[in-house]
Amino acid sequence: MKTKKSPMRKCIGCQISKEKKQLLRVVRTPDGKMCVDVTGKMNGRGAYICPDESCLKAALKAKRLESALATQIDNEVIETLISEIKEVSEQ
Repeated sequence: MKTKKSPMRKCIGCQISKEKKQLLRVVRTPDGKMCVDVTGKMNGRGAYICPDESCLKAALKAKRLESALATQIDNEVIETLISEIKEVSEQ
C-alpha cells in the first residue's frame, strides 16, 4: 500500500521545514484579528511557526511575521500570541 505524504511547511521563526502537524498556524482573520489556529482550518491569511517562544521572538525580530500576515502587529497582540503559544505547547 502507498503511504500518504504529510504536507511540509516552513517555520517563519527558525526557517526549518517540518510536517504541518508539528507547527502552529498564526492567522490574521478577514476582520483583522490575529490568533493561533489550533485546527488549521480557520479562514484568513496564515503563517506557520514552531510551538516555541524563541521561534516567535525570532520571527518578530526579523519582521517575518508581519510580512507573512501583511499587517502591523501591536504589542498587546504579541503578548496574546506568546501566551497562546505557551498554552498550546503545554498541552
